[in-house]
Amino acid sequence: MIPAAFDYVRPESLADAVSAIGAAGEDGKVLAGGQSLLPVLRLRLAYPSMLVDLGRVAELRGVRDDGDAIVIGAMTTHHEVIQDALIAEHAPLIAQTTKTVGDRQVRYRGTFGGSLSHADPAGDLGAVTLALNCEFVATGPSGERRIAAADFFQDYLTTALQPDELLTAVRVPKLGAGWSSHYEKFNRVAQAWSIVGVAALVHRENGSITEARVGLTNMGSTPLRASAVEQALAGADASADGIGAAAEHAAEGTSAPSDLSGQADYREHLARVLTKRAVLAAAGS
Repeated sequence: MIPAAFDYVRPESLADAVSAIGAAGEDGKVLAGGQSLLPVLRLRLAYPSMLVDLGRVAELRGVRDDGDAIVIGAMTTHHEVIQDALIAEHAPLIAQTTKTVGDRQVRYRGTFGGSLSHADPAGDLGAVTLALNCEFVATGPSGERRIAAADFFQDYLTTALQPDELLTAVRVPKLGAGWSSHYEKFNRVAQAWSIVGVAALVHRENGSITEARVGLTNMGSTPLRASAVEQALAGADASADGIGAAAEHAAEGTSAPSDLSGQADYREHLARVLTKRAVLAAAGS
């Protein structure tokens, strides 16, 4: 299908981009990599009055060190994220997960911030930002504000961004020594959306797990933290039996959807299985 008619602007600075999206109002849409937006436009599931293309806003690209955190620009492509040395050093879970996003073509065009702003609960990166306790930097007419990852995802395809705001960066706290990570996902075919995904971060000392963080993909209308699993893992022995027992709590507090890819009880089963695999891999067990 052919998209409905819309106006198009391509600002070259962040200030001009904020001005443009503010002028467009609630009927405006932001074009980042376009991997989520363009199919929606072609199917006429969205009818924006204006499209604001961020492709020339250089301020929104790249990764930088900011003391106790690294800052990932919203327009940094998935490919650039995978290749970045700072991410590999301080947040390898992001690189591990991004390697599973779509296919090579999508990773070269799709953007880190665009995927998160789209807020599809089947998208892989949301659960990762929850597990890493990231902060989202939104910029609007009143300047910048920071939004905790736990507050950013509000409902299906809905975020805490205001209509006149852009997601400009994501702040990722640096992990200290002793942390390891793994992302495990299950999908029907290569490049398909995750039926369920699990992002696991594990801190170990003397053979025991001192702290664990587990994020769940596609187990509700937003990404979720598996808090019951995290509590069960705290102080647990890093053995297959101990981790397996904790993973049995993975579906607690979730509201797994039922659709053509799987019923809710099947997703709950996958959450338990994949959580065990992800935590075992992260713990090196």
